Amino acid sequence: MTAPAPTSSTPTSSGRRPGARARPSMLLTVVMLAVVAYFLLPLWWLSVASTKSNADLFSSFGLWFADSFSLLGNLGDVFTFQNGIFLAWARNTVVYAGVSALGAAVLATAAGYAFATLRFKGSTALFAIILGSIMVPLTALAIPTYLLFAKVGLTDTPWAVILPSLVSPFGVYLMRVYADGAVPPSLQEAARVDGAGELRIFVTIVSRLLAPGFVTVLLFALVSTWNNYFLPLIMLNSPEWYPLTVGLAQWQSTSQAGSGSQALFSMVITGSLVSIVPLVIAFLFLQRYWQSGLGTGGVKQ
Repeated sequence: MTAPAPTSSTPTSSGRRPGARARPSMLLTVVMLAVVAYFLLPLWWLSVASTKSNADLFSSFGLWFADSFSLLGNLGDVFTFQNGIFLAWARNTVVYAGVSALGAAVLATAAGYAFATLRFKGSTALFAIILGSIMVPLTALAIPTYLLFAKVGLTDTPWAVILPSLVSPFGVYLMRVYADGAVPPSLQEAARVDGAGELRIFVTIVSRLLAPGFVTVLLFALVSTWNNYFLPLIMLNSPEWYPLTVGLAQWQSTSQAGSGSQALFSMVITGSLVSIVPLVIAFLFLQRYWQSGLGTGGVKQ
């Protein structure tokens, strides 16, 4: 007599019935909630503190609103203080971050594609040097970079911030890994047979396949340059060239020096909230390009 076939109610070797949904682990749920709170709590504090006056910042509970709502007044102070220099800092930050992110993404995409698909003399050693440069902290390169730019007279200019930000070793590594899986060799060979050169192949064919990776590097470079503080601090002397990070730090230093009567604490907090809004908008706009094909590099063509 043959044994009856197992039905859907028969438990498997793991103790669960086929088709049964696994219960989420309580520990995993707690850990995920803690991670969410870790990332959202500072943003909540920043949003709440931006609605408070300078006095309410020190007399009310930090994670909840005060009796008076001072957000509009704080915004007015931020954009009018020192003849509206905050707008100049915002413009500088957009230029520094936009140009640097776009340039870094283009260079990293081209270099990553070359390392992944082209074989030339010294490519392995050169890529090893690029990987090694990832381990070098940026602060260790700040003084040599400053001395180099001082020799050619580029300090206290926008180029002193933009040019160093164009170099992204991690972006090159990321794009090499992505291009290795996203660009099929058969497509390159077909284009070469049709008479297309390497530059034409990269611009007209490969660039479309690497678009999700390009956007990823663009976002990384954008956030890195937007939040960069140390490099502009040592490179720039004129306040009109400051980015938001250095400018807001100057306001904070002024407040701590005894000028709190000007309500600079609330202005610094409100200015910090305003400064992250463009990053949030950029991420929301670019995430569809990022998520649509980011896994393509891990799929064998």
